[in-house]
This record gives sequence, structure tokens and C-alpha cells, in this order.
Amino acid sequence: MYKRKLMALNYEHPESFQLTDEKQVRCLVSWLEDQKIRHYKIEERKQLNNIDSSDWPKAFMKYCQDLECPIQSNKIFEQLEWLLGLAVRLEYSDNVEKYSNQTSEEVTRNTTNIPKVVSTNPLDNMDFESSEFKDGVNSLAKLLNVNPHPDHLITLRALSRLVCKRLNTDAIENPDLVVPKGQAYPILETNLGFDTGDSSLNEAVKILRLLYIHDIRELQTKINECIVSVQTLTANPKTDTKLGKVGF
Repeated sequence: MYKRKLMALNYEHPESFQLTDEKQVRCLVSWLEDQKIRHYKIEERKQLNNIDSSDWPKAFMKYCQDLECPIQSNKIFEQLEWLLGLAVRLEYSDNVEKYSNQTSEEVTRNTTNIPKVVSTNPLDNMDFESSEFKDGVNSLAKLLNVNPHPDHLITLRALSRLVCKRLNTDAIENPDLVVPKGQAYPILETNLGFDTGDSSLNEAVKILRLLYIHDIRELQTKINECIVSVQTLTANPKTDTKLGKVGF
């Protein structure tokens, strides 16, 4: 509800506002007083606008009392909701003529007059939550020997990764470039080093450890690539560090 009120008040980025972020709440209260409520004189808003001050809660409490807010002082979320409602009422009273003609019929008529953009992307017309789409993803997973996840979108992401890496044109023409060589490491037969007391959980931990090692090796590869790139500069005999110059 508060996001709709923020949109009605033309607050900047209402969709990203979080009630749990204390700084955002303080900024909103300051903005409401400066732009919409305007109960204080400009020189009286100093404490309320000092959002980084440790005394701000006291200033906010006094502000609510001055506005005769009926909400108790320890319920800041309810107080903020009340302030938003007050700001909306004041906004309407300041622009009665502007909003008096905004009936449901008028809004509907204005909406229908807005030109519609026809998308040429066929994916925009698909229902990704339909049973047909889910069945299609599971059928494709079965065809590619991929174990389906309870969340069909995660399964689809895994299928996309498999197709991009293993079934692209270069991979099909040169399968040796992408197909791992050698004997598979018996990860499930190795000693974990500790026992969780659950065999299924032990296997899951082993798999997570293997995935972690894979990520670390990939990171090491990228680090090595960076080192090689830097060495191509530092090993260049034409590099003059005094002049900040590489080569000619």
C-alpha cells in the first residue's frame, strides 16, 4: 500500500524503497515535510532533515506530536503510513481541480488511447508458468539426460548452460574441446574427513566440495590470465617506466 502512495506523491524510485532501511525511512520523512506536508517553517526543519544525527528519533517523535499523529511513538511503520496518508490528502487538497476529473472512466479512456507496442519477440507471448511450458522443459531435460529441478526455471537455466557449452556449433564440430578426458574422479567413494550421520547428506557435502573446487580452479585460471597479460607489459624490453611509456 505504501508504494502506491509513494507513486501518487511522485516520490523518486518508489519501487526500491524499503521500510527496513532506517536511512531510507528518514530520507522519506524529511522529503514528505519539505515537499508535501510543510508543517514546519524552513528554519524549523533542521533537526528533521539531519538524517544522520543520533537525535533524529527524538525529532521525529516531536514531529509526530506536532502533527497530532494518533499512532503510538514506538510504531514507526504505522506512523510512516499515517504520514503518507496525510501527504496524499494534502496533495489532493492542493490540486482539487486537477484530480476532480480523474474518475475511473476517465482513467480507462486515457489508458485505451495509449498506443500499444507490438513485440516481435515470440518469448513475450509465452506463459512460463503454464503446465504446457513446464512439461516441455521436463521433456527437454529428459531428452538431454538432465535431472529436472522442482523449479522448472532452474531446470531451464541448466539446459541453457548445457546447450551453450556442449551443443554449440564449435562443440559439435570439435567435441574434444569440450568433452572432459580421462577417468571420472570417484567423488562419492572418497573419504569426506568427517561424518554428518546421514549418508545422503554426506554425498551432498561431497558434491558441494567438488563444485567449490571447480569454482576455485576457474578463478585460478582467470588469475593466471591476468598475470600473463601483465607480464606481456613488464617483460617488454621497449617499456620505459620512467616515461610511463610502453613500446614506441
